[in-house]
Amino acid sequence: MNRDEKYMQAAIQLAQNALGRTSPNPMVGAVIVKDGRIVGCGWHKKAGTPHAEIHALNAAGNLAKGATIYVSLEPCSHFGRTPPCCDAVIKAGIKKAVVAMTDTNPKVSGRGIRKMREAGLEVVTGVLENEARQLNEVFFKWIEKKLPFITIKTAMTLDGKTATVTGQSKWITSDISRQYGYKLRDINDAIMVGINTIISDDPSLTTHSIEGGKNPIRIILDSTGRIPLTSAVLTDNKAPTIVAVTQNAPEEKINILNNNGIDVIKTTADENNHVSIRELLTKLAQKDICSILVEGGATLTGSLIKEKLADKAYFFIAPKLIGGKTAKSAIEGPGIGNLTDAVQLKRASAEILPGNDILIKGYLT
Repeated sequence: MNRDEKYMQAAIQLAQNALGRTSPNPMVGAVIVKDGRIVGCGWHKKAGTPHAEIHALNAAGNLAKGATIYVSLEPCSHFGRTPPCCDAVIKAGIKKAVVAMTDTNPKVSGRGIRKMREAGLEVVTGVLENEARQLNEVFFKWIEKKLPFITIKTAMTLDGKTATVTGQSKWITSDISRQYGYKLRDINDAIMVGINTIISDDPSLTTHSIEGGKNPIRIILDSTGRIPLTSAVLTDNKAPTIVAVTQNAPEEKINILNNNGIDVIKTTADENNHVSIRELLTKLAQKDICSILVEGGATLTGSLIKEKLADKAYFFIAPKLIGGKTAKSAIEGPGIGNLTDAVQLKRASAEILPGNDILIKGYLT
């Protein structure tokens, strides 16, 4: 690893401090180096607050003049909730800027780099670009495809069951696995489940005992408006709730939900009379919901995979066997006829968690 890569890695690591906190902005880290030592560093902590470059410049003070700044993403060039960062970099007298990658946001898209070069700065790009892109995989999907980044999470037994033949599912996996799942909720903008999960379990869909946890927006797919008005997600005031329905939901129920502060999104019905997933995701992205954790059920998970809308998956597998022809499986839907059509988990990894559950995670796209 050369010098530029070493300092860029430090900038990327700084950016990770804000995992799940900057949406709809990207995570960005910045490091300022002068005479071989770091004189300032910072990261973007939350949308609407100063960006990483500003924190680093403030920390460096007068030492920024003639220094090199390492930034994990191109400095912004437009006025948003904060002024352009490239202007601040230029004004501080930075001599050289090393940028991991160009920001594909149309509001930036190379203009920050061009502006710094026109001001006389030496600008180097593409240092640890792959790592920088993975850091902001959520942001780039939202910007480039106008869709949220979808993570599927499921807990099942060794034989792929998510409940017994009587429907009992608490608890298949260990407390360690459940805590891990709460952390996944914490770093996503929203959590999505189907109406059957609400009716059968009445979950709160919060981060529970995670210290400093951020409860995600709750999204319930309820094509015909069956959600009980006493459901925890409608009454506990712990996080906003969105109910997605189709034209088959009664207007009276929709009005009641709206009058109780619940955001109702109506979509067309698909061939199975379910909520149109792609249409819903497009509307959610327009609401600046950039990442969604999907926790069920099996029909919803199957639909997301079939429509190639899911990006990442976490499978928590308990070393237990349930059996039973009618016991629920983790993924349902029409399935495939040929093994050549099986969905292959990419960049997959596996680990044994404390408590002996197995976590297999990877990418679906």
